Amino acid sequence: MSAAEPGIGEWSTEGLVDDVRPQMFRVADAGETFALATIVAADGGPRPVGAQMLITAADYWGFLSGGCIEADVALHAREAIADGQPRRLVYGEGSPFIDIRLPCGGRIEVELERVLPDDAAVHDLRRLTQAREPALWTSDGKHRSCSRDGVTDPAPRARVRRRYDPAQRLAVVGTDPFALAIAGLGQRIGWDTVLLAPFAPEGETPLEVPVLRSALADSLASIAPDPWTAIAVATHDLERDREALVPALAGSAGYVGVLGSRRKLDERRAGLRAAGLREAEIDRLKAPIGLPIGAASPWEVALAVIAEIVADARSRTSGESA
Repeated sequence: MSAAEPGIGEWSTEGLVDDVRPQMFRVADAGETFALATIVAADGGPRPVGAQMLITAADYWGFLSGGCIEADVALHAREAIADGQPRRLVYGEGSPFIDIRLPCGGRIEVELERVLPDDAAVHDLRRLTQAREPALWTSDGKHRSCSRDGVTDPAPRARVRRRYDPAQRLAVVGTDPFALAIAGLGQRIGWDTVLLAPFAPEGETPLEVPVLRSALADSLASIAPDPWTAIAVATHDLERDREALVPALAGSAGYVGVLGSRRKLDERRAGLRAAGLREAEIDRLKAPIGLPIGAASPWEVALAVIAEIVADARSRTSGESA
């Protein structure tokens, strides 16, 4: 997606981009120098430390305040692209930009750095992203590095420290309207989504979500679930559910949930226990699936499930760097 700066009467679609890595790699592949704007301190405001914008000579992606400062950040970023000098911008309390106000009444500090398309940190970030490894980007404004997060911190006093997690993935087991809605909503918000259904009808799904039709254990093995993979089981059949849940709960998926009534939960747990799962593995199961919002329709259930996956992921990473 290309996002030219919005003018009066135009939609601010650039703010729909939260993870700027795809744009970063595309711009670098085009041989274009860009600037990264990263929130390094925040007191209030809608965006956390680590939120980013990527700015080129003509476009930008991402957002830092919901529309209050983006145009000004882009202006300063293009100056940084031109002269190569990093900048720290302060908005809100103590800011020199008295004509720019933050409606939230908070304070945001933004670090700007120019990045050349052949910078080694971009190459390393791409390699770690493709390998689905968490990456730590560190920069003093002029020099930067990117390494696997959790190994070493190459620059503990860096001006920018930004963690990038692997992209969220979603595997949905099932073919009924609930499964389709869960998969469709996950795909709509940008997750890498697939349906696992050896019992699926031939042809494309109505929502054009990819389908793996091999045995469930084989399909799960092929996608190699990791902590950034969510597995939502929605077959309404205890035997089929168990066929998916046993390898899912025994594996490394960050989230495993199953659609079904609370009345059958004891029976379901007993079946998983009989299949050889340990209590700690069974306790990972989210059942009934989804946040308790009184969802009834397929799309409401999908909303509850997606929200629970997000909440679960946030709770697991709340202590990590942004």
